[in-house]
Amino acid sequence: MKLYGYWRSSASYRVRIALALKELSYESFSVHLVKDGGEQKLPAYKELNPAQLVPTFIDGDVKLNQSLAIIEYLDQVYPEHRLIPEDPKEAAIVRMLALDMAADLQPITNLRILQYVAGELDAGDEGKVAWIHHWVERAFTAFEARLQKTAGRCCFGDQVTLADICLVPQVYNAQRFGVDLSAYPKLMAVNDYVCSLPAFQQARPEAQPDAQ
Repeated sequence: MKLYGYWRSSASYRVRIALALKELSYESFSVHLVKDGGEQKLPAYKELNPAQLVPTFIDGDVKLNQSLAIIEYLDQVYPEHRLIPEDPKEAAIVRMLALDMAADLQPITNLRILQYVAGELDAGDEGKVAWIHHWVERAFTAFEARLQKTAGRCCFGDQVTLADICLVPQVYNAQRFGVDLSAYPKLMAVNDYVCSLPAFQQARPEAQPDAQ
């Protein structure tokens, strides 16, 4: 297995967590998203991912780009430690929670959007940070309400699922940009619990070879 990613990429972080939970070994390749204008724009990487995003995952003749598609593939092919429940109702709830973070929040707070807000829209660093705070607070307020009905130690009961994998990188980013998270006690309790687990420790950005 090969994983092309970046240490601080939310989507790469998700896949690393899933691989660690399933105890799958892989070869890691760094794609620096900022250096020299971004290595994701180089022709060699564009061959792997025309969208010029990370991650890219390769398992034999399987090549996938989107992090949730990669994790679903891993869950199907390597079912040890299920990340999505087999029960249809439970699976739908877990996917709903995951998409709150991975579809509604992460895409509008990722690097290329922030670069556009700060640069092309002339909002500068102050405007970029205000943008992040606004959208994180909206998303986390709704997520906190959801967790009141679904959470135990984890987002869905006491079992680590795809929902936790999608939550943790967004909390990491929120903390990085100084968002006040005191209004989300359940969300933070879940985050703190899962982040204490060995697989999450192994996958954290600062533990990666390309961390800066």
